[in-house]
Amino acid sequence: MPSFVPFSSYSFSVVVVVLLLPNPTPSLTSAFALATLTTVPGGDLDLIRRTCNSTTYFDLCVSSLQSYPNSSKADVKGLSTIVVNLGISNATSTSTYASRVAKRSRDPVLRSALGRCAGRYADARDALRSALDALSAENYDFASVDVSAAAGYADTCHSLFRLSPAPAYPAEMARREEALVRLCTIATDIISLLG
Repeated sequence: MPSFVPFSSYSFSVVVVVLLLPNPTPSLTSAFALATLTTVPGGDLDLIRRTCNSTTYFDLCVSSLQSYPNSSKADVKGLSTIVVNLGISNATSTSTYASRVAKRSRDPVLRSALGRCAGRYADARDALRSALDALSAENYDFASVDVSAAAGYADTCHSLFRLSPAPAYPAEMARREEALVRLCTIATDIISLLG
């Protein structure tokens, strides 16, 4: 595993070269980002901020990773694994929540929609577990596809409430969907740095 190299005049030269290229390829910029985002074994809280700087939701990324035990000792691959695990936790709890609310509902349409949502979030959980397997095998393209699929399952749940006749989309489900989609976006952003 590569070690973090302190930012030196050599590193600065590489940054300038990469940034000044007329059309740097995504693989070149990703390779450079990965090379500068590795960490020393003792840990590096700054790695979290530098990694999250490459994501769509910087603040959520930083707060999520900093709240996770031992995240300061993780490398970039480890940070992506942490975010995927947070997504699994969200998808699992949302599936359980939707199932519980569906069982309590007296509205048959709401009960049906939430029951189907529980299934979609279980599918999202399974897709994220597949992403973990792909990350472990360093198959980053498949990991990214699996994470994107998980976000799609959350959107499928929301779509069930757009059908007619349908009850209003429950606010708690909307909040949970947004959280999962954002975690999935962060995960794919970090995974893109890996390969």
